[in-house]
Formats: sequence, C-alpha cells, structure tokens
Amino acid sequence: MRTASSHDLMVVWNNGKVLANISRYRDEPVASSRRALGVMLLGMTIAEYASCLELGMTGQQIGIIGTGVMGGPMACNLLQAGFSVQAWNRSPEKLQGIADLGGISCDSPEQAASGVDVLICMLSDGPTCDAVLFGDGAAVDAMAPGATLVVMSSIPVETAHVQAERCRERGLGYLDAPVSGGERGAQEASLAIMVGGESETFAAAEPVLTVMGRAVHVGPAGTGQQAKLANQMIVASTIATVAEALLFAERGGADPAKVRDALSGGFADSPIMRQHGLRMIEESFAPGGAAKYQLKDTHTAMERADVLGLQLPVATVADELFEAMVEHGDGDLDHSGLIRELRRLND
Repeated sequence: MRTASSHDLMVVWNNGKVLANISRYRDEPVASSRRALGVMLLGMTIAEYASCLELGMTGQQIGIIGTGVMGGPMACNLLQAGFSVQAWNRSPEKLQGIADLGGISCDSPEQAASGVDVLICMLSDGPTCDAVLFGDGAAVDAMAPGATLVVMSSIPVETAHVQAERCRERGLGYLDAPVSGGERGAQEASLAIMVGGESETFAAAEPVLTVMGRAVHVGPAGTGQQAKLANQMIVASTIATVAEALLFAERGGADPAKVRDALSGGFADSPIMRQHGLRMIEESFAPGGAAKYQLKDTHTAMERADVLGLQLPVATVADELFEAMVEHGDGDLDHSGLIRELRRLND
C-alpha cells in the first residue's frame, strides 16, 4: 500500500486501485469506515483518480437540481471528493446537509445552473424535469455553451431524445444517466449509472459520475433510459417473485425469515432477496424506493414495449400488481410493500 499527498488531499492505493481520498485530514490515519474522516472509497485506477482530482482542484463547478433521497447523498459525495457544488431543491431544508459540507444553497434552478461545468438533474419524472430545465425560467438558459446537462432522473426514452436535441441547439452537451441502487447506493456511492449520449461527452463527465457509482456508457442519447427501464422490469418482477415466495413459504408453515436465510448463497439469492425480503419479513416499508415511482417506471416500460412491438407478459403482470398496490393507497410505501398487495389478493 502506498500514499501520495497534494495540498490538503491524500490518495491511498493498493495494487493500482485508489482506496481512499481523505479531504482535510492528511495527517490522520485511514479509518476502516467509508465515511470516517471524510474517506471516499472510489475503486478507480490511479489514472482515473488523477483525472478526477485534477478537475476538483481546478475548481470545476457542479450544479445539482433536486437533493432529495437520491440527489442529496450524491451531492455530498461530490463535495467529499473535492468538487465545488451549488444546489437547488424545492424544499430548501433538504439543502442543509450540503451546506454543512461547504456546498452552496441556491434560491432557484437558474442559480444552480449558472456558471457550472456540469448540471445534474435528479427530479421525480420527465414532466418535472422538462418544466424546471426548459419551462418558464429555464435552468438550461443559465448554462454557458460547452457545459453539460446530465439528467439522472428516470424519464421516458422519447423525452431524453427531445432534451438532447434542445441541448444541442443551445451548444450544450447532454447525457441521460439514470441510476439504480436506491438510497443506500446513493449514500455509499455504489450506484449503477446507465449513460446515454455522445462518447466524447461521456468521457468528459465520467470523473464526475464515477464519484457517485459505476458509470457505463451504453449508447446514444436515450439508451441510458432504455437500460434503466430494463433494470426496472427486472426489479419489479423480482420483488413480486420474492414477495410471492415468502408468502408461499409462510402459508405452507415455514418460517419466512429462515427460508430467506436458507436461500442465501444459492441461485435464488439476490440483493432484492436480502434487502427487500428482510423488509417484507419485518414489515418495514419506509420508502427507499416508493411504489408510486416503481409504477411510473413499469408504466413507461410498457409504453416503450408497445412502441417496439413487444409483448412482455411477466413485466405486464408486475406492472398490474404495482398499479393495484398504488390504487389501494400504498403508493408512498417502499416497493417491497408489494407483499401487502399479495396478502390482499389471498385474504
């Protein structure tokens, strides 16, 4: 293991991989926790980290619109990695954690977009993104030509196509970069980031994206959203299957907690079985990913399947189950609360 210092930053690496970026604590020992003493475990090669470090130390400015469950931790990770961040959120109290880390709280989306190199949008859906970015007082109009808009919200593929064209007309770069991993992934900087857009734009923004998770360029504008829809189809159907399996085990006289433990490590094991299966067993449905947003994504996937002329029977059933869950008043619960809908069907 080796270390190298630059100003108030220290890099620790082993076998060619960066292990830690310790801000403002260059004389302190490395702690084991990702969060202790400002440690950010990045997992980059030294060359990748040097690129990121150079950008941060030369004052690259990042704007963030939307600092809720996902956007807030993402902004904090960027600050801890050395980037300058200015952020706006409809509920100003959600900016406090960012301000505590040295970020700038903005009074409007336009202010958050002004003078930035990269503007990240993390709002709830396509219409909301369009209204804030391109509507009255359009945030993108405050961006200088050459800057890049990165929409990390889950939006329709067609919306991403239109946004990309609007950015091109303004001389702006554009990436659609939806994420998977939920609140925990945002907090731990372990998000799966699916990116659509021009390869040159992705290469320029990759050091920023890498701070928040693992970014993969999957194709031109819109394909990030296509990949996210594929992800959400898998998530929705897997949650439904895990819920069915645990209910099936319970009604057959087995202890569902012990069944979950017994399946650990086998082919049926998965992060959804481990994390959401536990939520189902404990009936702990505080939203990490709200069911109403899962339904938005499955609806969008079904609409996209129609455009592509595809019949997707498993995804269709999962979409119908989440629709019933939301109609029964559980839309604000975590999507693992789908087991409640299955109980309603069987009681």
